[in-house]
Amino acid sequence: MTLAIIHTRAGLGLEAPEVQVEVHLANGLPGMTLVGLPETAVKESRERVRSALVNAGFDFPNTRRITLNLSPADLPKDGGRFDLPIALGLLVASGQVPPEALEGLECVGELALDGRLRQVNGVLPLALATRSAGRKLIVPRANADEAALAGDLQVIAADHLLEVVAHLLGQTPIPAHRLERPAPAVDLGADLAEVRGQHQARRALEVAAAGGHNLLFAGPPGTGKTMLASRLPGILPPLSEEEALEVAAIRSVSGLALREEWGRRPFRSPHHTASAVALVGGGSRPRPGEISLAHHGVLFLDELPEFSRHVLEVMREPMESGRIHIARANHERRFPARFQLVAAMNPCPCGHLGDPRQRCQCTAAQIQRYQARLSGPLLDRIDLQVEVPALPPEQLTSRVAGEPSAVVRERVMVARQRQLERRSLNAQLAGRELEAACALSTGDRAWLAGVLERLKLSARAYHRVLRVALTLADLAGLPHPERDQLIEAIGYRQLDRLLKR
Repeated sequence: MTLAIIHTRAGLGLEAPEVQVEVHLANGLPGMTLVGLPETAVKESRERVRSALVNAGFDFPNTRRITLNLSPADLPKDGGRFDLPIALGLLVASGQVPPEALEGLECVGELALDGRLRQVNGVLPLALATRSAGRKLIVPRANADEAALAGDLQVIAADHLLEVVAHLLGQTPIPAHRLERPAPAVDLGADLAEVRGQHQARRALEVAAAGGHNLLFAGPPGTGKTMLASRLPGILPPLSEEEALEVAAIRSVSGLALREEWGRRPFRSPHHTASAVALVGGGSRPRPGEISLAHHGVLFLDELPEFSRHVLEVMREPMESGRIHIARANHERRFPARFQLVAAMNPCPCGHLGDPRQRCQCTAAQIQRYQARLSGPLLDRIDLQVEVPALPPEQLTSRVAGEPSAVVRERVMVARQRQLERRSLNAQLAGRELEAACALSTGDRAWLAGVLERLKLSARAYHRVLRVALTLADLAGLPHPERDQLIEAIGYRQLDRLLKR
């Protein structure tokens, strides 16, 4: 047979479109031509495959004209993942492996010059797509555990091209790789019981966890803002199976470890010097940014005003939609970004505005410039804005432990169960669904309209007040928000009172 077709998949963000590697051997001037929009790493596969076949003891068709086509031709292909499919295609086309041996199979892997199989990134999205197609998958052994996370998929793992061929020929069959799903990772080191005082901030943290709300802590340095933020993952419910796979898929295409972090909600804390591309993703070959790596988890931005204003503004649309769409001249990528933003900031450049322990040294102009780095539309998207004041010495030195994370987490899970019955977290409710869930009385609606007018809150802020009030009602076990929940929710929107004193 002089024509072979091998099934594999490309990696386009979290998508894994099917690619057919077509190999044709013909008479004519010897040579190897690779077509189908290959990038540099794929073009170089010709030499890797040639050396791997020769060093593994196979016959390379040097005297034939070889045409390699990666179909579809208009789909960009990059990386070394096509080495193994190309090598197997050459073996089938030259008659060294029967074509029926590869029926119902897909394969992926980079080849070393001696025929060893090296791991590639992004195998989990590929494995999920292969499972949906109802085929088996051949991968390097280093990728076997990752591929097996896909569940009902027969994974064949090998260390060398010789092992793959022996399996296909039936000489030494490779048993399907088995993996016991790892237990969810648990971080026992960050507990709310270690936080002294700060009752309002603890309450806001619980509300944020219960409803999936964004949260901003404002206060002098050293008051526990970062400590509080790091405790948020510990009071969030565990990831569902589907959510854990989504998180793992993002880590897979980013080349990050999967098994150690399986089932753990992400907690990302980029430095304030991070660029817009680092935060939301992008580049010449678009990759997930911090907001996608924080999908179903927490994105913590410490020293919020120190971030470039442009960097912060690019988060506005993903905060609303829960995804990021990166478009380039010849391709585009979509990544999920349903993250929970927790930010911390000082009230002024020196950090001591309103601090009873130390006098602020900043001028009014410096304070205004510092606080103006945060735009109104961005702050509108942060549901809870809470002051974290300096603790009095008696609270700081107290031996009375705070409520542990495990107890708070139980209340959060009960509140979230009520929201699951509405089929959406409160932070994601909008329009008629939000109005129907709140069902305010005529008196409460008129009272709220008057408060919104006095505080000059936007329509977006109004809906976010309703969402927070609904979460407070869920925590209290009430069917609908009442006046007390509305008052508390409005109290979380007063950033001007916290900063501009």
